[in-house]
Amino acid sequence: MDKKITFVGLISLAVVALAIALNMFFFKPASFRGTAYADPLVLAPDFTLKEANGGDFQLQANHGKIVLLFFGYTYCPDVCPTTLAELKVVMEKLNGQADKVQVVFVSVDPGRDTSEEMQKYIERFSPSFIGLSGSEEELAPIWDDYGVFREVVERTSETNYIINHTARVTLIDQNGNMRLSYGFQTPPEDIAHDIEILLNQ
Repeated sequence: MDKKITFVGLISLAVVALAIALNMFFFKPASFRGTAYADPLVLAPDFTLKEANGGDFQLQANHGKIVLLFFGYTYCPDVCPTTLAELKVVMEKLNGQADKVQVVFVSVDPGRDTSEEMQKYIERFSPSFIGLSGSEEELAPIWDDYGVFREVVERTSETNYIINHTARVTLIDQNGNMRLSYGFQTPPEDIAHDIEILLNQ
């Protein structure tokens, strides 16, 4: 009798172990497609800039939302319009959850961009996007905090020049943590995939 009970117990344990193994193999947690920041997660550096409507935009005030932060400028010939068009597609793929995500576009060209011009430019892609600028004194610490490289090149006049700049999108999660980043021309479906994971956690 004891041997029978032991045998049944061993079979039960084997079935449970097999079920756990199969569950781990076939139902692995979804993994992010963007480049993850190392643990422990750190808060995204806060900043405040004037919006086009005259109000203050403060990054920390967006806690509870995912923020997609991108640095660029309105005269950008290729990278910025391409990235913003892709972020528009990302928002369209979120199936009714786009209101939980905020795209923020910060200038690397304070000599030509005002917040009004940034907002007017970015609204060509989506009226929900926020465009921000400021003086170089206001923007330089933000560039530094987010590791943004910028270099003025091909200057033919005081107002005619190209700026080479970092072209990564930074994802800041609902708790204000630096969570993921995406290189230029990351497929929109990859970014939307990661956002959906975070929204459903």
